[in-house]
Parts: sequence; C-alpha cells; structure tokens
Amino acid sequence: MKVSAAAIDMIKHHEGVRTKPYRCPALLWTVGVGHVIDPTHAAVKYEERKSLPIPAGWDRSLTMDEVDAILAQDLARFERGVARLCPAALGHQGQFDALVSFAFNVGLGNLQRSSIRMRYNRGDIEGAADAFLMWTKAAGKVLTGLVKRRNDERAMFLGG
Repeated sequence: MKVSAAAIDMIKHHEGVRTKPYRCPALLWTVGVGHVIDPTHAAVKYEERKSLPIPAGWDRSLTMDEVDAILAQDLARFERGVARLCPAALGHQGQFDALVSFAFNVGLGNLQRSSIRMRYNRGDIEGAADAFLMWTKAAGKVLTGLVKRRNDERAMFLGG
C-alpha cells in the first residue's frame, strides 16, 4: 500500500519543504522534506555536529522534482515499516496514511514501542486515535506544531 496524495501534502505541510540544505534542530544536515542527508552523522556527539561540513555534492539547491523523488524513497521505507508493524492498516487508507505520517516524524522504532501501535493491533481504534495526542512534546515541552500535526493525523486515522 502507498500513502495517498492527501497524506503527502499533510507531511509536506507539517515537515516543511526546503530546497537548500539546512541544519535541523538536532544539527544534522537536512534537505527536502525532513531528509537527513547523511544518517551516519547521528552517531556524532551533538556538540561536535556543528563542525560537520555539508556532505559532498549537497551544497546546492534541489529542484522540486528532486525533493519529491527523495521524499518518495523515504516514504517507501516508512510504508514498509507500517505494513510490517500494523498490518491491519493495509485495509484502511486513512489509518495507513496517519501511521506513516507519524512514523515519518518520530521514527519506526517509536511507532513500534508506541501505545498507538499496541492499541491499534488489539483492535482499539478509538484508543489508538487518542494515543496520537500523547506525542506532542519535544525536549519535555508541548509544541504547538506537534499538537496540530497529531490532531491532523488523528483526524486522518479516523477517516475525517
């Protein structure tokens, strides 16, 4: 199953779209729609990341076609992960889309350990939908952007 165009639009809206490389809050070189250019940089201590140069060949502007191609590759990994972790979602586009958006944002490991997945796989759809709203903090603080995103994901999950 593939995410819908509506889900892609929502992910782009919440993640933002950047054609030039920038440092994300974790100080990792990022481009496009939340694409970390060199994932090995995540193993570098946070304090040392400021000294990491832009990976070779990335110090340029990308076209929107390039951004969309990178996003499609990234989404394919999350689509496969959601299909494996929440197989029942394959029968419902809105649930699949919301779970892919969530995993894209927090990672497949967090989806795997989440109460969203546990409740969903037990058949507790309402409980799983409500559990999206537990994921609104970063560094211990509630972020308005995450509240909006989780409400959008919850609505998509419930088919609205």
